[in-house]
Amino acid sequence: MERVLDVYKRPYDKDYPVICMYESPKQLIEETRHTIAMKPGQETRVDYEYVRNGVINIFMANEPLKGKRFVEVTEFKTKTDWAMFIKWIANEQYPKAKRLTLVMDNYNTHTASAFYETFKPKEAKRLWDRFEFVYTPKHGSWLNMAEIELHVLNGQCLNRHISKMEIIKEEVEAWKTNRNNKNSRINWQFTNKEARVKLKRLYPSIKD
Repeated sequence: MERVLDVYKRPYDKDYPVICMYESPKQLIEETRHTIAMKPGQETRVDYEYVRNGVINIFMANEPLKGKRFVEVTEFKTKTDWAMFIKWIANEQYPKAKRLTLVMDNYNTHTASAFYETFKPKEAKRLWDRFEFVYTPKHGSWLNMAEIELHVLNGQCLNRHISKMEIIKEEVEAWKTNRNNKNSRINWQFTNKEARVKLKRLYPSIKD
């Protein structure tokens, strides 16, 4: 936890950007009956029956100090999907950066093996060397600012039943463009000093 919080204190540096990454499933749900629209004195009415059309995955990455985020919707969440997303960030979004710091959780696809299983060894090593990976502790996803962005996305854009992956892609792209144009940033205030007080129970007790 303290390592993550130290990373968040780093000043902005375009050559060494700090990026956060998170991923989450989204269930595709189709209504079996037409929704009754909202009208004065009555909220929107949705029937309790629905059809499950499977699950897709949403990759979220953001650079907090720059106020930018990158989102990709994929059919699966395999090592290859993750490796391709990370390569896209490195090559397309930060081609001139000297090294990228990536904060993420310890999910079993977030490893060097993902690069080597997806790309040839030379390319896998090149990508691996471009990153400094910083992992959040177990049960510590709240330390990941990309999770905050994903929560905003779900609340502003995906907070209803959506039946098709194509619709989610279109709406996510519109949300991302709008939020990036606003240069919306996360004002992170939690530091090691606060952690040592508020989370004192998590620290070892040392007695003389």
